[in-house]
Amino acid sequence: MAIWNLGSINADFVYAVPHVPAPGETLASTGREVFLGGKGANMSVAAARAAAHVYHIGAVGADGHWAVERLLEYGVDTRNIAEIGTETAQAIIMVNPDGENAIVLHPGANAEIPQATLQTAMAEAQTGDWLVIQNETNLQRTAAALGKKMGLRVAYAAAPFDAERVEAVLAHLDFLILNAVEAAQLEAATGLAPADLPVSDVIVTLGADGAEWFGKDGRQHFPAIAVEPVDTTGAGDTFTGYVLAGLDREMPMAQAIGQAIKAAALMVTRHGTADVIPDLAEVQAFQS
Repeated sequence: MAIWNLGSINADFVYAVPHVPAPGETLASTGREVFLGGKGANMSVAAARAAAHVYHIGAVGADGHWAVERLLEYGVDTRNIAEIGTETAQAIIMVNPDGENAIVLHPGANAEIPQATLQTAMAEAQTGDWLVIQNETNLQRTAAALGKKMGLRVAYAAAPFDAERVEAVLAHLDFLILNAVEAAQLEAATGLAPADLPVSDVIVTLGADGAEWFGKDGRQHFPAIAVEPVDTTGAGDTFTGYVLAGLDREMPMAQAIGQAIKAAALMVTRHGTADVIPDLAEVQAFQS
């Protein structure tokens, strides 16, 4: 089987700061690094490092060749990444000493993925493959409807959160993942708690408190692994990629979540985004 990811690709500029700046405050950074990032790219790398066959569907500008090459190096199939006349997306990420962050995102090419690129990719997908979408690109509704029609399993990582965009694809979803704040916002918009959503499997991530899975047998809680965090950027994407890779390899959901929690715990002990996502050997060797 395979995972088809309609996903964002960013250049992540990560600044170490004493604290997240307040409105109007000018603050000198204590360090700066540039990483491959974007929720989509992070998920693709995580799933590939978790031993899944991953096809990334996306777009970059002429300045994004390095990002495509990096994805390829990490085991992601990049043949369905278009080069267009809009610059590659960028994220400005400020990380404080406790690992908390604030992010400014410039959408760039992520918001202009050609529909022809999506259609070309989907022509190769097979019944039972996974299609994953998230809120940093265009074509989400189109992709979800097409994936469902083709018999793909459709997953949605509902971030950055937008209730209308989530509601627009709910009917097509087999799997939805969102954090506790997003779950509360979706409930406020729809009147539906996670257990009542018309989706077979819903995961609500809880940060340091772990995650909750709402499936056919009801709610199940999975505690987090206690570590000393240095940077939480990309931890949720790592978790999602590992869960999807586990499901694609026919793991039971509980086992896939357990493996993903280990991967996310390792991720928050590292500075960076896609470039530092742990591989499967590291996760399996991790002693919690």
